[in-house]
Amino acid sequence: MTWVFACDAPPPGSPEERVLLLGGKAANLATMAVDLGLPVPPAFTISTEACRTYLASGWPDGLDAEVRAAMAALEARVGRRFGHLADPLLVSVRSGAPR
Repeated sequence: MTWVFACDAPPPGSPEERVLLLGGKAANLATMAVDLGLPVPPAFTISTEACRTYLASGWPDGLDAEVRAAMAALEARVGRRFGHLADPLLVSVRSGAPR
């Protein structure tokens, strides 16, 4: 199972399915980036399914590796490193429910 999705590479499906899997904010960013071709800052989303799995049975297997890979891709794309003292990659964390 995939837990993390790049904003410009959302899972296949209808807009409604994206909302259920990514939450409203992330689904709308994906629509702007992919469907409308608008410039959207690089981002990734941890799925609502990861949250449901965590609540039901604990931290999902493979989530750590997916988040690390997504952060590495973000760092490469922006040309900055998270935690770097001189020129850090600044990130914003938002929560988003399906509805």
